[in-house]
Amino acid sequence: MVKGKIMAKKATKKVTKKVTKKVTKKVTKKVVKKPVKKVAKKVVKKTADKKPAVKKVKAETKSVALAVGSLAPDFSLEDQNGKKVSLQDFRGKKVVVYFYPRAMTPGCTVQACSLRDSSSDLKKNNIIVLGISADPVKKLKQFEEKDKLNFTLLSDLDHKVCEAYGSWGLKKFMGREFMGILRQSFLIDEKGVIVHVMTKVDTKTHHSDVLKAFSHL
Repeated sequence: MVKGKIMAKKATKKVTKKVTKKVTKKVTKKVVKKPVKKVAKKVVKKTADKKPAVKKVKAETKSVALAVGSLAPDFSLEDQNGKKVSLQDFRGKKVVVYFYPRAMTPGCTVQACSLRDSSSDLKKNNIIVLGISADPVKKLKQFEEKDKLNFTLLSDLDHKVCEAYGSWGLKKFMGREFMGILRQSFLIDEKGVIVHVMTKVDTKTHHSDVLKAFSHL
């Protein structure tokens, strides 16, 4: 009888201990889970509210390239020597105004050197070369000296002339979008009228393309 009571007491104690342990575990789990869940929810919400940082290019409308037959917009810019040069200075001569992205870069160097090497043919045909970029005067001088260029380079720092000629617009490079100078050339006759526009320029054949275009006019 005594033995039965002891065994019953032991069993009750075991069950009570088991139930207590189970309840404690459940309550603890619930208490821990709730704040974690709450925090996780807050983090997710905060992340969702935060919009991904997408680099946007400022919307600027690219002006339309000037039409053949229109009067070329006059300009006055500093050359590689800091001297003011105007388009009006060359009335009575044929002029090629070419816009290029940046001095001393590969494509622009090839284009400039091809014009340098064709100077005698250009002079024979009474053609003046004016290269325009947004580079400062100092860099243009370095470009001239480095590649022994023999024609005028003009600095359009605020790209106003580029815009006037429709040579400033949205560009794409390696998945990046940005506003910059579009490589274009404008052939202008002795009266200051645009007679030919090159919107797709091959830097390697630019010199011969200019001579060919003028010879067909």
